[in-house]
Amino acid sequence: MIQNTVKLTPAGLARALPKYLTVIAVCISLSGCALFGDKDKEEGSGKGPGGMGADANEKMLYDGAQRQLRGSQWDAAVQTLQALEEHFPFGNYAEQAQLELIYAYYKNYETEAAIAAADRFIRLHPQHRQVDYAYYMRGLATFTEGRGALEAFLPTDMTQRDPGMARESFSHFAQLLARYPNSIYAPDARKRMIYLRNVLARYEIHVANYYFKRGAYVAAAARGRYVVENFQKTPAVPDGLAVMVQAYKLLGKEELAEDSLQVLRENFPNHPALRQDGSFRYADGSQKGQRSWVSKLTFGLFDKPVSPSFDSRELYNSVYKEDGAAPQPN
Repeated sequence: MIQNTVKLTPAGLARALPKYLTVIAVCISLSGCALFGDKDKEEGSGKGPGGMGADANEKMLYDGAQRQLRGSQWDAAVQTLQALEEHFPFGNYAEQAQLELIYAYYKNYETEAAIAAADRFIRLHPQHRQVDYAYYMRGLATFTEGRGALEAFLPTDMTQRDPGMARESFSHFAQLLARYPNSIYAPDARKRMIYLRNVLARYEIHVANYYFKRGAYVAAAARGRYVVENFQKTPAVPDGLAVMVQAYKLLGKEELAEDSLQVLRENFPNHPALRQDGSFRYADGSQKGQRSWVSKLTFGLFDKPVSPSFDSRELYNSVYKEDGAAPQPN
């Protein structure tokens, strides 16, 4: 008989090695379960891998995952829970393991995986008694994704970032409250929604300030009006009114500017854009055609035109501090 032999090149060995290591790890894990298994459980169930009861194998994996979660061994917990779901997809601990896998992903800073796992659980178990937890964790993971992993160590101004993740997180929390208003996770979701709403409103003011620099006064006025109409009771409303006053003035719409100024005076008399007599501190240097020859010659390095810019968070955020502060992730 002629025996065929396959020569494995170094490149092929490198590609195959991870696969072999995975198989070896699973075998060792299952063999370990067999060594320390409970014979009583083995007698009452079908044989699983390693020659012991499938139920005992499943419980041993689940208990191991619990120990890893309690010990903050997030990466190990992820791997154990994944193995549990793979080997026992219809077992006694399958659904609970799926929920805890969402949490393990989240704590391991794998926010995209946490969101995907939460979506999957909601799709597969829409009537589960703890599906509200999946809705909550989906919003929380998206919330963290928007903040970035380094936010806890290097705080940055979220209001100047792309608001896409903030909007998505807000939507996820809104779904939780709409479906499960009495959920134990509802109070925290509401606080985060208030915080996210404040972030979205402030982002609009940043965009308006940018439009002032570009001389796009119609766009700036639209942003200010959007904040006033859609983000009531946020700290950005005073600046939204100030943006409208300034933009309408620059556009020559005196009546609209005066109406906006009147609302600003009556509701926020201490706004930095107002003088003591209630008059508005207009900044006209940003208008096209008003740059000095020094500014033009130095490309704005010297004698820069004064562009309107509004940011009164230090004054008004304290009013909404209790409701608007972002709670720390659990």
